[in-house]
Amino acid sequence: MRKNPLTFSALGAVAAVFFTGAAVAQTRPAFEVASIKPSAPLDMAKLAADMQQGKMPKMGAHVDASRAEYNYVAMRDLIVLAYGVKTFQVTGPDWLTKERYDIVAKLPAGSRKEDAPKMLQSLLEDRFKLTFHKTKEEHPVLGLVVGKNGPKLKESTEKPQALDETIPLKPGEMMQEGPDGPVRVTMGKMGSATVNMGLKGTMSYGMNPATQSFHMDGSMITMSGFADMLTQFSQMGGGGGRQVVDMTNLKGNYEVAIDFALADLLQMARANGMDIPMGAGRGPGGPVGGAPSDAASEPGGGATSSITQAVSALGLKLEPRKAMVDQLIIDHVEKTATDN
Repeated sequence: MRKNPLTFSALGAVAAVFFTGAAVAQTRPAFEVASIKPSAPLDMAKLAADMQQGKMPKMGAHVDASRAEYNYVAMRDLIVLAYGVKTFQVTGPDWLTKERYDIVAKLPAGSRKEDAPKMLQSLLEDRFKLTFHKTKEEHPVLGLVVGKNGPKLKESTEKPQALDETIPLKPGEMMQEGPDGPVRVTMGKMGSATVNMGLKGTMSYGMNPATQSFHMDGSMITMSGFADMLTQFSQMGGGGGRQVVDMTNLKGNYEVAIDFALADLLQMARANGMDIPMGAGRGPGGPVGGAPSDAASEPGGGATSSITQAVSALGLKLEPRKAMVDQLIIDHVEKTATDN
C-alpha cells in the first residue's frame, strides 16, 4: 500500500462543470506518450534533510506546454487535477488516497498547458479504466461564520496580484498545479514554505519545535481562500472531515494567523496514510509525534477540533450546516495502469 503525504497546497474554487467518464471520440486530447510508475516509498530522512536546507521536494504536478509531470500523486488527486473538482467531491474506494504514482507525459506539438487536464482525463480513462457518474447530494458541511463579538481580523493594506507565470523561478521556488490553476511555492529553512495563490492571497507556514506547534499566516487572503485552507486541514484525518464553506459575507482581503498543535497534525497525517515514525518531530520537550493529544484522538482525526480552536481566536466560528454538494462517484478504476 502506498503512503499518502501531508500536503498543504491544492487550494482552489469548486469547478462548475463535471466531465463524464463515458467513452468519447478518438479525437479527444491525449498525451503523445506517457510513462506511469507506482511511486517509491518516501525517504523521510532525506525529505526532512532537504526541507531543512530549503530544497523543494519533487512532489505534485508540474506542467508546461510540452511536458507534464505528476510526482508522488495519489489517484484521488490525479482525478481532482483532471476533472477540476475538489478532494471532498470525489467519492470512491479508500485506496484512492493511498496508491500514489509518478507520471511523466509528453504533450503533442502545438499544445497549451491548459490542454493537460483533458489529456490526463484520457490517460485515467484509457490506462486506469476509470469510469464514474456525477450527482448532487446534500452533505454536512462546516459553515465559517462571524462570531458573537464580531471578527478580529486585520484587513490587508495591499491587494493580491494574479500570478505571472512568465516570471522566472528563483532558487528554492517551483510552480505547482492545483485544480484551480498554478501556485508558486517557495521553500524556506526547517520545512517552512510560502504559497502564492494569486488572487486568493498568500499563505506561509512553518513548524516551531520550541513550542511544538505548526504556525500558518495568511496575507491578503480572501475568506473563501481561508475556508479552502481550513478544508485542507479538515480533510487530513483520512478524508472524512467536512468541507468548510465561507458564510461570513466578508468581502475583503485579510491578514490571518492560526496555530495547530504539531502532535495533532502528525497524528492526522498518519491517519491519512503518511509514513511518519512515532518519534518524528522532536523538540526540546521530546517527540511531538509520540502520542496524540486529546484533539487528535477524537473522531475524524481531531482536525475539526483543532480548526475550531484556531478559528475562534479570529472572532469567527464553525457551525454544522448542510449544503448541496456536487459529487463525482467512482464506479470503477484499476490500481495498475495498462501499457502506453
